[in-house]
Amino acid sequence: MSVLQILKMGHPILRKRALPVKNFESIKDLVKNMKDTLEHIGASGLAAPQVMVSKRVVVYRVNKNRIPKKASFKKVPWTVMINPEIKPLSSGTEMFWERCLSIPGLHGKVPRYKRILVRYYNLEKKLITHEAVSTWAALIQHECDHLEGFLYPMRMKDHSKFGYNDTPGDIAKEAKKDTSSIDPLFLDLVKRWPENK
Repeated sequence: MSVLQILKMGHPILRKRALPVKNFESIKDLVKNMKDTLEHIGASGLAAPQVMVSKRVVVYRVNKNRIPKKASFKKVPWTVMINPEIKPLSSGTEMFWERCLSIPGLHGKVPRYKRILVRYYNLEKKLITHEAVSTWAALIQHECDHLEGFLYPMRMKDHSKFGYNDTPGDIAKEAKKDTSSIDPLFLDLVKRWPENK
């Protein structure tokens, strides 16, 4: 197992547009190491620029324990996206709570398209096209932003919704009204918050 170092906000690689992959064979070890890193950390997604490789590669999965009650999709297995492209299928956006391995200890509320069409190549050079919705679509948009040199705070419209994980007050307020559309990861933050007990 190879656990890769994850770059933090402020590193210049995270602000660069990643280069397209031409040699698929050359990234096989990278993809394996990205999966190993996600398994080790227990996270959902990782883009190559986060591990110091400025290539258009994303690895992610959506485990059952990360799916909101109201979501219209099921568990998503390990997915490798090479040279991905996203097309919005919904005109409006929805607000999603997000965290990022490159911005540890913080979370924010980000506008994302709630329905997208994504096209990418897998490691076998097969072109894959499918739709994604809800938090699944938000995750894909978040990871693909890394390929364009964006971190989620750059997408935020309201920075009063940007805060520390150990002070999840706004998420707690939302959770009191309705938990059905909130990623369970954020509900865990609320449960651990002393002021919510």
